[in-house]
Amino acid sequence: MAIEVLVLLLALAGVLPAESKFMVYNTSAGIDPNKLNVHLVPHTHDDVGWLKTVDQYYVGSNNSIQGACVQNVLDSLVPALLADKNRKFIYVEQAFFQRWWRDQSETVQSIVKQLVHSGQLELINGGMCMHDEAAPHYIDMIDQTTLGHRFIKEEFGVTPRIGWQIDPFGHSAVQAYLLSAEVGFDSLFFGRIDYQDRAKRKNEKSLEVIWQASKSLGSSAQIFAGAFPENYEPPKGFYFEVNDNSPIVQDDINLFDYNVQERVNDFVAAAVAQANITRTNHIMWTMGTDFKYQYAYTWFRQMDKLIHYVNQDGRVNALYSTPSIYTDAKYATNRAWPLKTGDYFPYADRANAYWTGYFTSRPALKRYVRIMSGYYLAARQLEFFKGKTTSGPNTDSLADALAIAQHHDAVTGTEKQHVANDYAKRLAIGYTEAEALVASSLACLVESTANKECGNPTTKFQQCPLMNISYCPPSETVLSNGKDLVLVVYNPLGWKREDIVQIPVMTDDISVHDSEGKDVESQLIPITEAYHKLRSYHVKAYLGRNAGGTPKYWLVFPVSVPALGFSTYSISRAQGTVISAGARPTKSSVYTVQRGENSVVNIGQGNLKVAFSAEGKITHYINKWRTESVEQSYSFYAGSNGTEKEPQKSGAYIFRPNGSFPISPAKQTPLTVVHGSIVDELHEQINSWIYQVTRLNKLKEHIEVEFIVGPIPIDDGIGKEVATQISTTVKSKKTFYTDSSGRDFIERIRDYRTDWNLEVNQPAAGNYYPINLGIFMKDEEKEFSILVDRSVGGSSLSDGQIELMLHRRLLLDDSRGVAEALNETVCVENKCTGLIIQGKYYFRFDQLGEGARWRRSYGQEIYSPLLLAFAEEDKNHWRNSRTTSFSGIDSSYTLPENVVILTLQELDDGNVLLRLAHLYEVGDHKELSVMTSVELKKLFPGKKIGKATEMSLSANQERAEMESKRLVWKVEGSAEEKETKVSRGGPVDPVKLEVELAPMEIRTFIIELVQLNNLFDA
Repeated sequence: MAIEVLVLLLALAGVLPAESKFMVYNTSAGIDPNKLNVHLVPHTHDDVGWLKTVDQYYVGSNNSIQGACVQNVLDSLVPALLADKNRKFIYVEQAFFQRWWRDQSETVQSIVKQLVHSGQLELINGGMCMHDEAAPHYIDMIDQTTLGHRFIKEEFGVTPRIGWQIDPFGHSAVQAYLLSAEVGFDSLFFGRIDYQDRAKRKNEKSLEVIWQASKSLGSSAQIFAGAFPENYEPPKGFYFEVNDNSPIVQDDINLFDYNVQERVNDFVAAAVAQANITRTNHIMWTMGTDFKYQYAYTWFRQMDKLIHYVNQDGRVNALYSTPSIYTDAKYATNRAWPLKTGDYFPYADRANAYWTGYFTSRPALKRYVRIMSGYYLAARQLEFFKGKTTSGPNTDSLADALAIAQHHDAVTGTEKQHVANDYAKRLAIGYTEAEALVASSLACLVESTANKECGNPTTKFQQCPLMNISYCPPSETVLSNGKDLVLVVYNPLGWKREDIVQIPVMTDDISVHDSEGKDVESQLIPITEAYHKLRSYHVKAYLGRNAGGTPKYWLVFPVSVPALGFSTYSISRAQGTVISAGARPTKSSVYTVQRGENSVVNIGQGNLKVAFSAEGKITHYINKWRTESVEQSYSFYAGSNGTEKEPQKSGAYIFRPNGSFPISPAKQTPLTVVHGSIVDELHEQINSWIYQVTRLNKLKEHIEVEFIVGPIPIDDGIGKEVATQISTTVKSKKTFYTDSSGRDFIERIRDYRTDWNLEVNQPAAGNYYPINLGIFMKDEEKEFSILVDRSVGGSSLSDGQIELMLHRRLLLDDSRGVAEALNETVCVENKCTGLIIQGKYYFRFDQLGEGARWRRSYGQEIYSPLLLAFAEEDKNHWRNSRTTSFSGIDSSYTLPENVVILTLQELDDGNVLLRLAHLYEVGDHKELSVMTSVELKKLFPGKKIGKATEMSLSANQERAEMESKRLVWKVEGSAEEKETKVSRGGPVDPVKLEVELAPMEIRTFIIELVQLNNLFDA
């Protein structure tokens, strides 16, 4: 209402007669080809949570922490733009904009649409948040961007042109080629690159480049990219918020402190200084910063004056602009630009200040986000198979929570604790609704047959989100007479899957059968005291109640699950009856070995075995082609408290160690060895706060390491950053490879940067890189790879060795704004202890050239674990009345090994959003790094594809339209001539409907389906 009244007053001001000394400033300047053009880009940077929660930032509450209200920004922006048609503004964070948009009247919405269409208000970047580029997985980056882009297209009919990643702490290759070029951006701008890199680029005038970030897609996915000369704020002295202390332009000669010429001189001096480090006669000033324009007129009043008086002065040309106008101006110069490959990690803003700690900060939140990401992918598939409805549970809440969690102060772990709690709460709320959707979808699918479609299903499925701490009420139930525990195992991947399921049970008098009633081999592993403690403490902490009876065993058994489908297994209790030998689980052989005994411990079966010394250290990795020496250890870095000369501390953002200290295993604690028919394990209590299980199962040829770390002790007053090292004989020659946001792998060389001569001041922190999928190294014979279950920091600080940072607990703030130590605790009944982390990583040796197959395929299995749903039913009745096996794709078809379905989602209009991704890079694998194809018809049995329209990655415009608008930039030198021909999948024949995918290509489609028959007829 306030906006509408102000609009009316502005209109009346133009028609009511009155004497006025109102000064009309000339703000109409466009580009002057003969002058230095200073593009003033008004903007606000609104963190979707950081010091306050996203909602506190929006409504402006909790201002004792930070005076910030995004609602005020957007409210004041509209009349400020209406007051002068030349004024412009860009807005980024859709999480805030959509909150505000929902609250506006139709009148205001109509006005805003006019502002957008006229170009005065430009929505850029366009995701729900400005996502981080180190900690998020690329699938999450795509999903959150799609959520924002499709809203903008639906409401305004426009597609964002510009990437605006001004605050993330380093920049990934995936952001450049995938989340910029492949969504149709014409340019990408950012604020944070290494201080040494920035100094060199300023000297060479190479802050703006053509970023060719994908070696597979090459120039077909390159983008014009610009790093700002300092940061994303205005030049010094040009801040104009109400409470800023920059001199305003005082142009009333009747008042004291008239300073027009002084301010014009300041402006010209700053512009010329920036022009001296920038190519062409165009420079950009980012006129705004965090949560500015809460009273927008204070900024526009001063910029109006500056444009007016600077252009009267005539030495330079000042104009209201946007990054789109700036990009077009740069393109129009027809210049060639320097080529940039790789990425911008790691980032340091000064000596001894590497922002590499946040790669691991808040590891529990990082894991929670990753689990929810995989669950969201599976839930959307099941929602599609069931059929989306307008009522009942859906995935919208989880989608929104996951989108916000990708923010560069969310999954990064760089927010205040109460904000981290808010992100987790939103994920929990989203999961609860998605869990209900998954349960109802599976119930519908199991009760549907060729002759009976799903109506109101009666099957009540339960799931176990706390399975990792051995808490799963449905599997712990004492089954009543005639009832069995039915387990439906869903596989979200597009290929058949053989894997191991592990669930906690109370008793050993049970048996496992498949959907045909056949005996299934199974094994019982005693649950150790370490997991009993995890269970009892964290169930009380998370659920507010006691965990109840304590399960005695892990029940382990193999499962076989079809592509995009489920299989059914039943678990029965003997209850006095005789269980056949094949159905009864075998109890594991368990024995202990005292550390220091002169003996060797071997575990494993089949093609992989591992030898340990009696000290508990791995000594040899033995597979079918060779024996490798390997050793694993733990250590911690003492967090630096800073010094008077070098005050930088280690904190949520910054990794600055003050020495590294080995963690020696406690000699008095024995090793526990578990042998079984399916799984072998070695358990060891490393010290009082680190517990580890090394596991091999007969279906997999890799080692799984499960760790429990914490509470990290701080009673000595020292913050600690806990790492594990795996040492091998690989002759790595300082070289290793880490993934970019879970997708491409990038070569890293210790103490070296491709773009400048590195001055090494932090040998550990300066060589750490973000890891979302994995890290590997190789020599002329072999590869050694590690895969992770969440975002972590890691490196190779010595040849043949890989290091992962697992957990951090620090006692001081690192002076980057959060003003809080990274000291996470978990509280029960007012008693708080340091955070305990439970997680896994996996490692394996391969012959040279073969490691990519495991990294890509098993990496996808880690991201998309099997989904388990439990029901208590009579197994015979279940077999006779339920669908026990299901695949959502044609039963005769499986996806190629090198392709994965990233998205299968029914949209609100009934159409289907489908994304297919090639998993391999050029040169990854001799057989799999090749063009492949997918038969779309086979993905939709029982349905006819009416139309398949290829879209941009964020599904907001047709791919052909996007390509027709793409700016083709010139690159300096002979880079274009040297580039090998880029491979891309060809157009999709509307009859054959086969989609080609080249290495690293992702193709996105909107599918219009026509129902032919029941899904179960296929």
